[in-house]
Amino acid sequence: MTAFSRVPAQPGDFIFDPNRVALLIIDMQRDFLYPGGFGESLGNDVALLRTVIEPLAGLLATARAAGIPVIHTREGHRPDLSDCPPAKLLRGDPAQRIGDPGRFGRILIRGEYGHDIIDELAPVDGEMVIDKPGKGAFYATELADALADRGIRSLLVTGVTTEVCVHTTVREANDRGFECLVVSDCVGSYFPEFQRVGLAMIAAQGGIFGWVADSAAVRAALTSAVSPSPAQ
Repeated sequence: MTAFSRVPAQPGDFIFDPNRVALLIIDMQRDFLYPGGFGESLGNDVALLRTVIEPLAGLLATARAAGIPVIHTREGHRPDLSDCPPAKLLRGDPAQRIGDPGRFGRILIRGEYGHDIIDELAPVDGEMVIDKPGKGAFYATELADALADRGIRSLLVTGVTTEVCVHTTVREANDRGFECLVVSDCVGSYFPEFQRVGLAMIAAQGGIFGWVADSAAVRAALTSAVSPSPAQ
């Protein structure tokens, strides 16, 4: 019989099977988090996103030690922009659009330095990296099949930004029957009010999209799930 694990969360305890849970790390990329990158070029304070790095690094270490599958995503496009619709390409500052030169290479283009994941959270061998052309991690990617192949039913969701790619992915996951716990100090926004409201929306109305808890609670549950039982 499977021993389920429990995380104290909002709006109630998040209960999961340690054998069917994965850590999903969304878009922790240099273009979004590094000073001088695309995010900062749009007038954003990247320090607000960088507060996520330390707690997420701790959670990542705990997940790896517990043998929990880790999946990273990167938002970006093919060099010829054939997978970037005009409705996305033409938004924003005309001088700083997807594919244009940036400090860390062409903005949000696969293979460029800025497109890759920050050094502090770099994937290790065996961890999946999903390249996605949209905000959500399920759209036009292999994520759904990868989770099904591994028997995953629950997701620990982290990354940036809370109100855009994190929210979109959680909504996509919810419609596909996955149970999502958003780790509050491991997701971030350039806008503090969006961060607050974005988290509140997840757990509203009895958990309309999922659950919310901090990384300390999640790490304790993961550690407990793999710790040997005390001698009787």
